[in-house]
Amino acid sequence: MTNRTLSTVALAFAISAAAFTAQAAEIKNIVIVHGALADGSGWQKATEILEKRGFNVTIVQEPITSLADDVAATNRVLDLQSGPSLLVGHSYGGMVITEAGNRSDVAGLVYVAAFQPDKGESLIGLASSKPAGGMNIRETKDGKYLYLDPAAFAADFAADLPKDEAAFMAKSQVFAAKEAFTAKIADPAWRAKKSWTVVATEDRSINPDLERDMAKRAGSKVTEIKASHAVFASQAQKVAEVIEEAAKEAGK
Repeated sequence: MTNRTLSTVALAFAISAAAFTAQAAEIKNIVIVHGALADGSGWQKATEILEKRGFNVTIVQEPITSLADDVAATNRVLDLQSGPSLLVGHSYGGMVITEAGNRSDVAGLVYVAAFQPDKGESLIGLASSKPAGGMNIRETKDGKYLYLDPAAFAADFAADLPKDEAAFMAKSQVFAAKEAFTAKIADPAWRAKKSWTVVATEDRSINPDLERDMAKRAGSKVTEIKASHAVFASQAQKVAEVIEEAAKEAGK
């Protein structure tokens, strides 16, 4: 073998090794999509934990005017990232990441007490299949938006948060357009991407058995946490650990 051949082989090996290292690199961008009836501020504790561990965290403040609008809002945030991202969705946010996750720069999906729909499914259809413990959703006077009765918010959404935090979440909740809840998924990203699911075992907004069934269907790695629907806030440490693990595994 000539020196030139040896050099060519060595160069090829070096390039292959570098490519493998890049492919196996841990994902550092975490993009979080909050659910309906809340905004992204409840993710502050989890964000701080993840940032201390070296992650770049961005939260999508979607308008919840339609599924298409919310996917577009998520895409705008993904466009700002440098390198691949892990998408995290809570509740209705699971609907959003299921569509937005089809981008080539999305490495994986994390569903946190979230809807994990298949093709042709809507939030309202899934929610109706296994009714949850709380039934206190109300319509606005114009009949176009939905909200959670503030008097029932703590019990139905955030029973394990301090009363003052739950009360503030009730006051700052983001109303959801009916159109967003009836929109159907076209192409579920979890069919082609790795996914992880956090089941909140005390959830009164989404039936925990529904969360389990959707995760099983998708082949997601499941972590069960004893918590309310607001598990992202009440158990921020545990949720952050799931996200960190997913970021490591998604990069392999």
